[in-house]
Amino acid sequence: MYTFIDIHSHVHGKEYDADREALMKELADFGGATITIGTDYEESERARETAERYSNVYFCAGIHPVDKRDEVYDREKLRELATHPKCVGIGECGLDYYWPSECKWESGEEVEKARQRELFEGQIKLALEMNLPLMIHGRPSRGSMDAYRDIIVILSEHKKVYGEKLRGNIHFFVGTVEIAKKFIELDFTMSFTGVITFSSDYDEVLHYLPIEYIQAETDSPYVSPKPYRGKRNEAKHVREVIERMAQLRDSTKEELEKQLLANAKRVWGID
Repeated sequence: MYTFIDIHSHVHGKEYDADREALMKELADFGGATITIGTDYEESERARETAERYSNVYFCAGIHPVDKRDEVYDREKLRELATHPKCVGIGECGLDYYWPSECKWESGEEVEKARQRELFEGQIKLALEMNLPLMIHGRPSRGSMDAYRDIIVILSEHKKVYGEKLRGNIHFFVGTVEIAKKFIELDFTMSFTGVITFSSDYDEVLHYLPIEYIQAETDSPYVSPKPYRGKRNEAKHVREVIERMAQLRDSTKEELEKQLLANAKRVWGID
């Protein structure tokens, strides 16, 4: 049905209100689909509405760790969204130590980390209850892998109890090969954005990763790939991400695109 899937976008966002219809048609004409990602209850509702409107759009419902810090976790509200037939995952959820550390941990480092962990674990439990994968946001503090290390500890604790039922993807992966190995042990994939088209920071990990553990995303409207830098990103631009991945892995775009499509369908349960 599809030739590629952008597994993480925000096409429900207001940035697309003026021309969303044309963009989704163009994406469909290319044989593409996308998963639009909720970051709080309001955004998750918008994601649901967008997925209902377009056959090639799916959604995840979740609460981002720092985007709206006063958002109180409401399990039943999120659970209701997760029962929708086009909801393919819970998230984006996880740990973000970058922004709090840049703001000097306004509420205190331990208090903030505890808040994020509680929010993350609540969504892990919901994903397990609903038998859905997790879309995980992890962003370490500057010059560190701290958020990833804490995510690995949390996931490992649940993996011991729930086994293969606990699954998902680490979105916008910026970790090292060492960190990637830990996520592979947990059977989580890692996705990459248009940043790989203008930075060599992720070349090593992309060379290392087994192909079954790679996914491609845009995180649109952010981080447009070459040659669209400085402009609003779009889900169709995931093709540039795939093309750069193919170059780094000495593969053809067609071969890699086929494998990434299989990976996306496997993880997110998309037909």
